[in-house]
Amino acid sequence: MVFFLASCAGNESEKKTSTDSTTVDSSTAMVIPKITTITTPQNMMVVKHKVSNYAKFKTAYDAHDSVRLVNGIHSYVIGRGLQDSNMILVAVKVDDMAKAKAFAKDPGLKKTMQKGGVTGMPTFAFVTMTFQDTATVTSDLRSRTTFTVKDWGAWLKAFEGAKQERLDNGIAVRAYGHDVDDDKKVVLVTVLLDTAKAYAYYKSDTLKKRRAESGVIGEPERFLYRVVQRY
Repeated sequence: MVFFLASCAGNESEKKTSTDSTTVDSSTAMVIPKITTITTPQNMMVVKHKVSNYAKFKTAYDAHDSVRLVNGIHSYVIGRGLQDSNMILVAVKVDDMAKAKAFAKDPGLKKTMQKGGVTGMPTFAFVTMTFQDTATVTSDLRSRTTFTVKDWGAWLKAFEGAKQERLDNGIAVRAYGHDVDDDKKVVLVTVLLDTAKAYAYYKSDTLKKRRAESGVIGEPERFLYRVVQRY
């Protein structure tokens, strides 16, 4: 009987030791963080125009998808202006910039836009985004700012140095790049995490000083919008 009890105790001890060992091993497993930043250059076309009715525009846009794909154009984001919700921003990724430029001039596209209720003259921008952050954020509010700089490299260095300042003022970078043919024409997309802080920062002397020091020429053009469609 004594031998039996001792054997059972020994078995239980072995089982417990085995279980404890497994627990320790699992708790020390390496967790690899997900990388959300993309630094591989991405060519894009950004179109901004006004529409008479968003639903009508969206129907025509979706129906034209097969034509875009044939031309190596892939839907990415659609945004609606904060001040005017019928002011639309469409960002698409492109495989071939020459094809994209030709597509923008195609009479068929003009006809499709008219069918979708586009009013006025649309503007097309052809850009190379050199940085993108795809991390999930809680806000759909975006700012697309375009401006000219004296030197791309100098501006970029100064801009990266102000990351914490932007975060402290409710602004986080989503993407930036430049015109496909001129790296002095910069495009910057940010997310507004705190609108009150962000709007105050836009008007601050601190930001004006930052721009001057980084070589920004003139006054930037800013378009505030809400992302309503992601692809």
